[in-house]
This record gives sequence, structure tokens and C-alpha cells, in this order.
Amino acid sequence: MPHCRHVPTATGSVDTVLSRMRALDATLPAGDGIAVFNRVYLTVTEAVARDIDGGRFPDARAASTLDVRFAERYLAAVDAVADARRPPACWRPLFQFRRHPQVRPPQFALAGVNAHIGHDLALAVVDTCRTLGCAPGDLEDEFDRVGELLGSLEERVREDLMPGPDLLRIADPLTHLLGSWSLERARDAAWVAARTLWALRRLPDLAGEFAARLDEAVGLAGRMLLTPLPG
Repeated sequence: MPHCRHVPTATGSVDTVLSRMRALDATLPAGDGIAVFNRVYLTVTEAVARDIDGGRFPDARAASTLDVRFAERYLAAVDAVADARRPPACWRPLFQFRRHPQVRPPQFALAGVNAHIGHDLALAVVDTCRTLGCAPGDLEDEFDRVGELLGSLEERVREDLMPGPDLLRIADPLTHLLGSWSLERARDAAWVAARTLWALRRLPDLAGEFAARLDEAVGLAGRMLLTPLPG
């Protein structure tokens, strides 16, 4: 596999983004939709950090840069809302419904996962390629390993946030909502979107249009995941 050129890396670090997420975890109310997603994402980011430190990535520098660029997309959306600016369309439903009493914790978590993987991951791959001077294909091993760890997001949602089997019946609308979204499909789509955006990098107007349509489509899926449900 080709290696990325040695050019300056991102100014942030994995420790920096972890500190931001831990600060959010300490300050947001437990039932806030952003807090629900943040707790799940924090756990996965900590796992990525351990794997980087433990040498379990083929290229630790590339993995670290991808992890930071990825997390920065989420944190930028948080900052936008805090500064009374509009976040990307993919994040708007979660911020709009974050305190809705009829939206359940698994919905909040998966809406955040949908926004972050469906939209942010593709752009983070492109950000990483520009930072490191490489192409998406050079990051495929790191992308796949991060993807494996992201799979634990879905597992944590189901293990920690889902009601027990006696409460989650086949007729429960939550069952249908959660069954309509797949992390694996979203991750595969993100890889295709990243490669497409990279191929369009010398056509900025077309690349911008593609990214905007991706943002809107992911936002629509997020709004559906946040459909208020009866208690």
C-alpha cells in the first residue's frame, strides 16, 4: 500500500478531542440528545486512542489524523449551535429534537451516528488526505479498522440504551425505526462518498454540490430516526 507523504499533520490531537467530549459529558444534562450521542461516541474514541497507542493500526499517524479530523466535524457542529450558527443539515434534526420528551435515547444515539458516519466520515477522509498528502486508497486499512470500532457504536446503543426484550416488542415503533438504519451500509456509503469527493477535488463547484446533497440526504434520514414515539 502506498504511504502518505510526510507533511504537517492536523493541529489537533486525539487527547484534545477526548478532552472536549469529556467536558461535554460533564456539563450536558443526561437526557439531552447530544449528551446521549456524546457518551457513546466518547467510548468509541477512547477505544480508538487505545488502539493507536497499542500499535494496532498499520499507520498510527494516519489513524490519529483521521480520528481527529472525524471528531472535529462533530465538535464543529456543537460549536456552531453554541455560537447561534446553523450546523450542517445532517446535524440539525438532533439539535432541534434533543430535548423532545417523546424521542427515546436510542433514537438520539442513532441520529448522531447517522450524521457522523453518513456525512462527516466521508469529509474527514478527504480532510485527512489533504493533511497527509495521500489519496483515500492509502487510508483504506485505517478506515476499515476505525470502521470496526465504529461497529461498537451500534452495539452500545442496543446494549446500553434499548429497553429489555419484555418491553421491546415487534410491534413497537422503535423496533421498526432502528431496523431501518444500518451502520454497515452507512460506512460503505461513506467510503464511496469519500472517493467520489476526492475524484472531484479539481471540480470544486461539483464537489460542493455533491457534499451539499449528501448533507441534506443524511439530515432527512436523521429526521426520520427522530420521529417522536408514544411512551
